[in-house]
Amino acid sequence: MSNELPLTPSFEKRGKLLIIGSIAFDDIETPFGKVRHTLGGSATYISLSASFFAKPSVVAVVGSDFHLHHRKIFESKKIDLSGLKKTKGKTFTWGGKYGFDVNNRTTIFTRLNVFKNFKPKLTSLHKNCPYVFLGNIHPSLQLEVLKQIKKPKLAGLDTMNFWIESEKKALTEALKLVDIFVINESEARQLAKEHNLLKAARQILSLMNLSVNRIPPVLIIKQGEHGLLLFQERRILNLPGYLLEDVLDPTGAGDCFAGGLMGYLTKTNNVSWQNLKKACVFGSVVASFCVEKMGTKRLQDLRPRDIDQRFKEFKKLTHF
Repeated sequence: MSNELPLTPSFEKRGKLLIIGSIAFDDIETPFGKVRHTLGGSATYISLSASFFAKPSVVAVVGSDFHLHHRKIFESKKIDLSGLKKTKGKTFTWGGKYGFDVNNRTTIFTRLNVFKNFKPKLTSLHKNCPYVFLGNIHPSLQLEVLKQIKKPKLAGLDTMNFWIESEKKALTEALKLVDIFVINESEARQLAKEHNLLKAARQILSLMNLSVNRIPPVLIIKQGEHGLLLFQERRILNLPGYLLEDVLDPTGAGDCFAGGLMGYLTKTNNVSWQNLKKACVFGSVVASFCVEKMGTKRLQDLRPRDIDQRFKEFKKLTHF
């Protein structure tokens, strides 16, 4: 029997990670399947992915159509829902359709419902969480949350093209208070107003240089099935995507990456360059599982040993 320790930790050894974002119901259609009213949202995917490494605590809002069986999906992964507010009305819903090129999707509808008036309220326990990640919500809300957090060891956020276009000033202010910024390729070009990704990365990192300087600012540019680019100071990692035979539904893959990334950093309590690279691999591994089934189904039945095995396979794939 091998003496090698598992890469994913026992639950008792997991650190605390605060996650702010959306819990939603999604209608998804791809060439390979269709689901209606399935659990989704940034906080859902991030927390489910992070739960394999950390103790996630979610702050979000849902409507009266969020039932006990939805709650049990989170509780089965020991995700803290003390920050979940249930209010009268309907939960945020989104509908999207993918073609055979799963990197592109068409949004059919977006109904904010109770999420429209979402105002994150943090308890003292939330405010003292050492690790924090802010999902794709209004930058002014991200800024409001960051100002409430008391001396986090590490804080990160995600955003989207809509906020870059309409709320760039608030987003720029929020970037000054975080250590890790996760963004996709087209959004990086949009934010920096620069086509070349290397130049865009330098421009974006300069926006973060006024941060609290817990660590030198980190930028991660997601490139879908092609992997990612990791930047910190003058260091760069070009990580490929994990090769898969079946990609059924890419919804939430970016959030799964963020959850795996932050979860692993929380678990190891190590923000060195070497560990950032390893965290990116773990984030990519969890995201690779997510796309194998519709919605969150694959994450619900995923086991730590599956992650450990695929991490080892990824290492063989990228090592030379």
